Amino acid sequence: MKVRTRFAPSPTGFMHVGNLRTALYAWLWAKKNDGVFMLRIEDTDQARFVEGAEEMVYKTLRTAGLVWDEGPDIGGDYGPYVQSERKDMYLPYAKQLVEMGKAYYCFCTKEELEERRAAVEAEGGTFKYDKHCLSLSKEEVERRLAAGEPYVIRQNVPTEGVADFDDAIFGHISVDCAELDDMILIKADGMPTYNFANVIDDHTMGITHVLRGMEYLSSTPKYNLLYDAFGWEKPTYVHLTTIMRDATHKLSKRDGDATFEDLVNLGYLPEAIINYLALVGWSPGDEREFFTLDELKEAFSLEGLSKSPAIFDHNKLRWMNAEYIRRMDGAAYFEKAKPWLIKAGVGAMAEDPANEDIFIRILQPRTEIFSDIANVVDFLAELDEGYDTELFTNKKSKTNPEVSKAVLEAVIPLLEALPEWNETSLHDALIGFAAEKGMKNGTLLWPVRIAMSGRTVTPGGAIEIAALLGREETLRRLRLGLEKLNHEAGDICVG
Repeated sequence: MKVRTRFAPSPTGFMHVGNLRTALYAWLWAKKNDGVFMLRIEDTDQARFVEGAEEMVYKTLRTAGLVWDEGPDIGGDYGPYVQSERKDMYLPYAKQLVEMGKAYYCFCTKEELEERRAAVEAEGGTFKYDKHCLSLSKEEVERRLAAGEPYVIRQNVPTEGVADFDDAIFGHISVDCAELDDMILIKADGMPTYNFANVIDDHTMGITHVLRGMEYLSSTPKYNLLYDAFGWEKPTYVHLTTIMRDATHKLSKRDGDATFEDLVNLGYLPEAIINYLALVGWSPGDEREFFTLDELKEAFSLEGLSKSPAIFDHNKLRWMNAEYIRRMDGAAYFEKAKPWLIKAGVGAMAEDPANEDIFIRILQPRTEIFSDIANVVDFLAELDEGYDTELFTNKKSKTNPEVSKAVLEAVIPLLEALPEWNETSLHDALIGFAAEKGMKNGTLLWPVRIAMSGRTVTPGGAIEIAALLGREETLRRLRLGLEKLNHEAGDICVG
């Protein structure tokens, strides 16, 4: 039988990384086996529906490179692929179960259920539905239905025996039926519950492998009772372990953990996120860490999936993203960096073709995530003119305010007279002047860089910064630096 997997999110908000990892593993297993990866939108819980969430699912999967073979937007032989559009098909299956004695109509009101729950819990027990309506006669059920009385349809779980199944990761799972509740199959609004629609859809859509979070491990025995009741073949279950923030906390958007969209907006590369996410709960069986999607497809196996919860390590993701950035072609890096340069206020510099190579050289080796760029280059957009003149002192370069003052007094007229303003001419003028005066390059370049940046640590050196700033702004900053040093020297003399 051809492998058919599915990703079936509920449109209730942004896609967190746990959901995306489930989609990734389902996609990888289908593609590894030349099978079909299907997208299904499970929107039976209309109360939690979030406008735009369905479009976010599409956008996230496309950005991640996980293209589906069948789905709401492209169709297929098993549509519709949105559960609300399949609404009319679920009730007949539920009624079939009622006829078989595997389900029953329940007319208990919310108030009645709460009252019975309170009584059980008052005695220290755990409430589960007591099959109160199972004993209703067929005639009474028909009378109440004809009267338009609200109802749900519940699964009739056996009170004895076991429900069991085999999971590809956790092995054989067996649950005593006496511990299982009679879950609702059809709600009072006529919509199926998530659990019931899930079973009907997986069967009618020919799903062979169900990859999902381990939070559904406890529900699967009830699913399989439904498969048995209909006489259907069960899919292969693969319950994936939870992704944790740390040893005791799950990842949660509510607690501020980043979604895939958040990570992309922070400047992580989608391919780096996917590469890292594949390794959060799966091992290729060797020491490899870097994979393309095609390489993941070849290496992926169910046997490599872990039974233990996996920690989402942001530092490891940042490291991996930095490695991806360093391996990028320079032009491709610059295209990704340019929007962040514009956001940092240096858009005019970024648009100048003469500066592209400079930005690539000074930024690419230092970029871990693209949002870092703003803090690295913001001094190019605006100098913090209140910097301390103590920055001009550097033991390694043998500079101090007095030496720096002399350097700036000599450099300003030198650069004012420069016929061309580019890296080559700046280099020749400054390095040539240092050689002529018998001065170390660092002694000359340190005060020039401090005056232009107001910082001791910058991407690139004085020559690259001057080329980016241009003649007018460079000279303005150098004159300001000299003015600050002159002012300090005056203060010292007065003292």
